[in-house]
Amino acid sequence: MADRAAHLEHASGTSAAGTETPAEHYDVLIVGAGLSGIGAGYHLQANCPKRTYVILEGREAIGGTWDLFRYPGIRSDSDMYTLGYSFRPWTDPKAIADGPSILRYVRETASEYGIDRHIRFRHHVKRVSWSSEEARWTVEAERGPEKELVRFTCNFLLMCSGYYNYAEGHRPEFPGEARFQGTIIHPQFWPENLDYANKRVVVIGSGATAVTLVPEMARKAAHVTMLQRSPTYVVSRPAEDFIANGLRRILPAKLAYAITRWKNVLLSMFFYALARKQPAGVKKYLVGLVRDQLGAGYDIATHFTPSYNPWDQRVCLVPDADLFTALKQGQASVVTDQIETFTEKGLKLRSGQELEADVIVTATGLKLQLLSDIEFSLDGEQRDLSKTVCYKGMMFSGVPNFAYSFGYTNASWTLKVDLTSGYVCRLLNRLERNGDTTCTPRRDPNVEEQPFLDFSSGYVQRAAHLLPKQGSKRPWRLYQNYVLDLFMLRFGEVDDGTMEFSRAPKQTTLEEPQREATSKREAA
Repeated sequence: MADRAAHLEHASGTSAAGTETPAEHYDVLIVGAGLSGIGAGYHLQANCPKRTYVILEGREAIGGTWDLFRYPGIRSDSDMYTLGYSFRPWTDPKAIADGPSILRYVRETASEYGIDRHIRFRHHVKRVSWSSEEARWTVEAERGPEKELVRFTCNFLLMCSGYYNYAEGHRPEFPGEARFQGTIIHPQFWPENLDYANKRVVVIGSGATAVTLVPEMARKAAHVTMLQRSPTYVVSRPAEDFIANGLRRILPAKLAYAITRWKNVLLSMFFYALARKQPAGVKKYLVGLVRDQLGAGYDIATHFTPSYNPWDQRVCLVPDADLFTALKQGQASVVTDQIETFTEKGLKLRSGQELEADVIVTATGLKLQLLSDIEFSLDGEQRDLSKTVCYKGMMFSGVPNFAYSFGYTNASWTLKVDLTSGYVCRLLNRLERNGDTTCTPRRDPNVEEQPFLDFSSGYVQRAAHLLPKQGSKRPWRLYQNYVLDLFMLRFGEVDDGTMEFSRAPKQTTLEEPQREATSKREAA
């Protein structure tokens, strides 16, 4: 707590005497201290060591998703050899890691590399505005419970705030909810010390959160029912990667990690490509795996055979077949139906069936949100980023010195955000070498607009109007392909004919006294 308090020092705003203090200036300002923000801090330190930076975090702790979600059994549905950072090997035996282990990994990374000293906690960014004349962003944030307004300026703004609303999950209103005598919970806001031992639980949903909750809660509950409107593809995978653990015993940690990382990247790419080329065959194979787990007597057609093709939505991963084990042992069950109404004792379904429950968990999904709830303006004009086209999956047409970390939908999040941070560093070094101040992706008028994400998941479709567009060809096309992005972002030309570099009328660089003052604050 002492370290955290040290980062809450006054940044800017109004002093006790009522006078306005000047905004602090940094070369780069990062929004968010989760998995993406900590990774971005490392890349800046490693590749742009002369650049100053600060991380503004709206909450009180490092970790983002992995600190926010506290529901039973929370885990990653990606292996940690690809979800982990490229620069820091994952050495835990479990490849499919639980939430607390991932959170510890992120926090240890921040501490080991001194990134935590750059974080300002309880700074909720509300507005950002760009000045072309000065080539800088002004960032306004509310600090602490008093919501004191503080200001920062920066030459480059990097958003690492995730893709969903932290304050509000997707929570449809069900008929008759007020009649229910038990407890209703959304996983995003799990109450501390909830007692569900020997109680009847219904989990509404069939996505990654639901298939995680059901087997974990079944360990203590009297019975857990997963109530789904329609089935999802569910695949079992060993929690431990035996090849990775074997390599680590005979090779240096970094080499073993790199080999395993590429093994898993290539395998996931192969499976995704196969699913796109031969969807019927892959569907038959995935459904067959479930049948092997549950046996021929289970109604696989009703409960585990989706109507859509594999990877039209994300495939759910269960480690060591824990969901299937709970079903076979009778600790849990699956019901495929729709809710007609809540009742005093539980739920009445459209089929006429009634489910009695003491606890109902609404695992109904996230509320997608582009760039948090921040207001954007360029040279005094409000800018709606949903009207832009995304450049290389990380920047926006016509928006200067600004990038957004957004991971893959068909692979580990960190793979893409790692490339994004590295590319931002390449841009910053290009600006410095040539004495420029501004880099702006300029839209090609011949590029056709397409939906940002080709994904049929409900949380994506509900927010489609909030998202930018992608283009019909490079560098505006999102390929959801790590190898293609690796060549484009790590090895491709920064001067690609689309990125426009310029120098502002009032070139903004840190004056030496200001740079020295910033360095002293960070050292403190």
